[in-house]
Amino acid sequence: MLKLRLLNAVAPAYFFAATTATFILHFCLFIPTIFPNPDTSLRSSSALHTTVFLFLMFNALGNYIMTIKYPAESDNEIAIPVCSPRCSDKVDSHYLLNGRHFCKLCRKVIFRRDHHCFFTGNCIGNKNMRYFIMFCIYTSCVCMYSLVLGVAFLTVEYSISFENPLTFLTLLPLSTAYFFMGTISGLQLFLVLMLYVWLGIGLVCAGFCCQQVLLVARGQTWCQMQRGELVDNRSPWRANLKDVFGARWILGLILPVQTVEINMKHKHE
Repeated sequence: MLKLRLLNAVAPAYFFAATTATFILHFCLFIPTIFPNPDTSLRSSSALHTTVFLFLMFNALGNYIMTIKYPAESDNEIAIPVCSPRCSDKVDSHYLLNGRHFCKLCRKVIFRRDHHCFFTGNCIGNKNMRYFIMFCIYTSCVCMYSLVLGVAFLTVEYSISFENPLTFLTLLPLSTAYFFMGTISGLQLFLVLMLYVWLGIGLVCAGFCCQQVLLVARGQTWCQMQRGELVDNRSPWRANLKDVFGARWILGLILPVQTVEINMKHKHE
């Protein structure tokens, strides 16, 4: 349990550190280097890239905040159960009746609990699932967009060619070796590390998003799938998606705003 609580504190710090580094690299290195001349064409391109980056980052951070602001609904009237001695610390919840799950980290019984997100420090459930999915989508977009700009920066600033696919695979080990040999600076090594951080986070978030959308369409949660629980009275996939994303789902795709009033406290019991 101590390891999980430590992860619950370290993961948000890691997220904000990576976000801050991305902001600094974008505005202090990438844009000034890739678009150095102040002529009209490059100025418009610089403004376009900056606008796209800020739009993606605004939605990623906005949905991150909404995920925390609207935590999964809990039932404080239900007594907190006591885990059996066989309940491992690696298992952060166990099944309760009527679609409820107990989270040992949040110390709450959560309705329609999907999983505990360490990056937000709370559970993902009936109220914040939409914001979590949009957070994953935009975080993946920010990371992939930053990856493209990072590759462009290394090409312009250090004349590194990425035409050979093996270049990216060997870039990190070679850069690490060159750093300890004193050939490249710490900034260059940090830039290379950030490329792999963006790639890793982007792929993980994209995969997580696809999984969550599939589960939502099936009317199922990750907790239920792990335990092999069947969903009774399964609704059509369109109705399941509408329950999570709301009737104004298009607005939710471009702005981190509330698009559905959720009052599902007893809907899934």
